[in-house]
Amino acid sequence: MKLSQFKNQLENTDQLEFVLSNGTKVPSHFHITEIGLTTKQFTDCGNTFRVSKTATFQLWTSVDFYHRLEPKKVIRIIDSTEHIFEGEDLDVEIEFQQDTVGKFGLDYKNGQFILTNTKTDCLAKSNCGIPTEKIKQNLEELTNCCTPNSSCC
Repeated sequence: MKLSQFKNQLENTDQLEFVLSNGTKVPSHFHITEIGLTTKQFTDCGNTFRVSKTATFQLWTSVDFYHRLEPKKVIRIIDSTEHIFEGEDLDVEIEFQQDTVGKFGLDYKNGQFILTNTKTDCLAKSNCGIPTEKIKQNLEELTNCCTPNSSCC
């Protein structure tokens, strides 16, 4: 979800609720302890230099169980930090403490912000010899090659 989409959803909701993809709710007394621009400059395994930027929000809970953030308050916080993003409409990334700090994407469904799982990936598959499509093989060819006298096993 882009930052502009996040703000639009906040404008159209009365209650701020974040839910992990497994259905577990982030406790409603969460704080947003950081909003920032995260810039990553890196090279992939194909030696292509890349830059990625995200608008990062850190969610944190403590023992103040009656704390609640209203959507309009979050909009004001975002508005006060927009200069950090230099006019770019970046993807939103959510950090939330579990066993370790997890990084999540963001989606919106049925009045809830869903923390979506993120995954690693190889960005240079063609340089690594990784096929872009799954190689289809005939099952009969696989079973015939590994007979006890075939010398392949």
